[in-house]
Amino acid sequence: MSRIGKKPVPVPAGVTANVTGQLVKIKGAKGELSFEVPDDVSVALENGAIAVQPRSQSKRARSLWGTSRARINNLVVGTTAGFEKKLEINGVGYKAAVAGKVLKLSLGYSHDIDYEIPAGISIVTPKPTEIVVSGIDKQVVGQTAAEIREYRGPEPYKGKGVKYAGEFIFRKEGKKK
Repeated sequence: MSRIGKKPVPVPAGVTANVTGQLVKIKGAKGELSFEVPDDVSVALENGAIAVQPRSQSKRARSLWGTSRARINNLVVGTTAGFEKKLEINGVGYKAAVAGKVLKLSLGYSHDIDYEIPAGISIVTPKPTEIVVSGIDKQVVGQTAAEIREYRGPEPYKGKGVKYAGEFIFRKEGKKK
């Protein structure tokens, strides 16, 4: 029994929810998002909340039950508050700057990296060593942050590179004589 799936997703005031068949559309102050619920799960709008139930007791239906509820909840949270990921840059000369729709990264390579900012995502750099990725779709925000981090992930010896804010980097000891 899914503990998350059992709870209905409350629809707050100012948010419009529309369930047509397996398609859930949520419209809020920040924008509009939709999610196609898998056929193994039934979804219904009742009493100002979206309820999700498995159609059968198969392993696939039970596993998609909680996932579908979480995805619908992410739509509601995204259209009301939005999501954001913070990245930190460590290293001498490593920096980032936003120029129009391009994020310019200097990460110790012989060239600067130009990252095209995807639609629906906003990136700001309050400091040259800090990047804030924000948007209404949790998956796209996380994917964008992961792609930026991938250019120069943190290394374990000096901790140089791009890391998530609050991420712990397991440090290794260098060579000994």
